[in-house]
Amino acid sequence: QEEVMESGGGSVQAGGSLRLSCRAPGYTSNNCGVDWYRQAAGKSREWVSSIRPDGSTSYASSVKGRFTISKDPNEDAVYLQMDNLKPEDSALYSCKRTGSTWACEYNAWGPGTEVSVSS
Repeated sequence: QEEVMESGGGSVQAGGSLRLSCRAPGYTSNNCGVDWYRQAAGKSREWVSSIRPDGSTSYASSVKGRFTISKDPNEDAVYLQMDNLKPEDSALYSCKRTGSTWACEYNAWGPGTEVSVSS
């Protein structure tokens, strides 16, 4: 499998928006889902959002109503639209291809993209 890769991070002020991209080669053809996680400095990694092969989505309570996950199967890409950002959203955001097969789970993590939100 080609590497999973995130992009789109940056620095914004509170209330601003960012759109993160995750290129997860093979997630469509292998019927995988894609998860977004984040890890703030000094904290454990936490789950943010998921999109499943059938297109259903789920969100952590801390981001529900502000973040939107979507996918473009033609590009093997998943997006995380983040609106009304807060300083506590600052973290390294990583995506992971996920599923019950080797094809989904092998080399499934990207290196992450950094998000910084200032007050």
